[in-house]
Amino acid sequence: MKKNYKICSKGVWDTTVPGVTFDKDGVSNYCRMFEKYKYQYPRGEKGKQDWLEFLKEIKKSKGNKKYDCIIGVSGGTDSSYLLHLAKENGLNPLAVNLDNGWSSDIAVKNIKKVTSKLDIDLETYVVDYEEMKDILKSYIKASLPWIDFPTDHAIKSILYKTAKREGIKYILIGQDFRSEGTQPREWTYGDSKQVKFIQKNFGDKKLKTYPNISFFSHLYLTYISKIKMIYPFFFIDYNKEDAKKMLIEKYDWEYYGGHHYENIFTKFAISFWLYEKFNIDKRIITLSAQVMSNIISREDAINQLKKKPYNIGEIDDMKNYLIKKLGFTEQEFELCIKKENKSFLDYPSSYGLVLRIAKFVKPILVRVMPQLPSFFIQLEERK
Repeated sequence: MKKNYKICSKGVWDTTVPGVTFDKDGVSNYCRMFEKYKYQYPRGEKGKQDWLEFLKEIKKSKGNKKYDCIIGVSGGTDSSYLLHLAKENGLNPLAVNLDNGWSSDIAVKNIKKVTSKLDIDLETYVVDYEEMKDILKSYIKASLPWIDFPTDHAIKSILYKTAKREGIKYILIGQDFRSEGTQPREWTYGDSKQVKFIQKNFGDKKLKTYPNISFFSHLYLTYISKIKMIYPFFFIDYNKEDAKKMLIEKYDWEYYGGHHYENIFTKFAISFWLYEKFNIDKRIITLSAQVMSNIISREDAINQLKKKPYNIGEIDDMKNYLIKKLGFTEQEFELCIKKENKSFLDYPSSYGLVLRIAKFVKPILVRVMPQLPSFFIQLEERK
């Protein structure tokens, strides 16, 4: 244990988390951020009423269109339950899935089972695998921590593009900050400008099928086209373990073994790349949120963090599979592992622009977005 090591007295945020500070009682600023988010988005009767208001808006927006909302699906617990919730509440969603070539067989089957039984149309956007493979390799070669950002960005891009094409004003997102927490920007930040730079400087392929909406396109779609992202789990009394049980019983759904493990590349990025190369354990954020939400005890969270986030017996097989699928040699991949660690700040991006305009954009976002992005709360609490 390092001499100056500290851990939050309420959660398990510690000195490995960027920008963390502690007050005289040992409570971290991340804990304050979490409590502020809970205050802004309460559950119970108020949350229920907020969700009912959103439902009215969504249904009213449908008009003569076939769909009233879009739901991005991965085969995971949250997005699968969100499909169930939408239909249960009388919505008619279009399910959209990104096929980046890395979804587990279980995840693919889960998507088909739930959409088929609920009679929900499914649209799968297939990125040319050679392109996807190349851009993921580029992020590994660039030695960035969040090597799965190209997937995250592609998903967000296709959701907005599909909504624009179909004239749909609402995108429902299956995220729950109470069970997932809010990741530090240093661990996960990326944007379209950086995607282009990384691919140009480390990749071999031109991106023709990869969806990459720009920062300004995102602003246009949000402010002008008025496409809103709504997070239902912020408002309803959602319990992930209960959701799993229901999905298994009602849809013959299968669990895939861990948070975001429905995608093999994401599983590797979280459980090995971040942990072993960057000493980043994303479980600190997730477990802290669960402690603060009374899902698990703080003692249980601390004990979980004493163990590695991957199964030691399967990590070599996972690495070998990834090396082969990406087209690396073992020597090339080991050089990437040993290469000097980089930050998103080491490469061109729109981050500086975002910071400069944040104070002007925030008042507008408060009016046009159902949920203020956690990025802005971080800016306030991490000065």
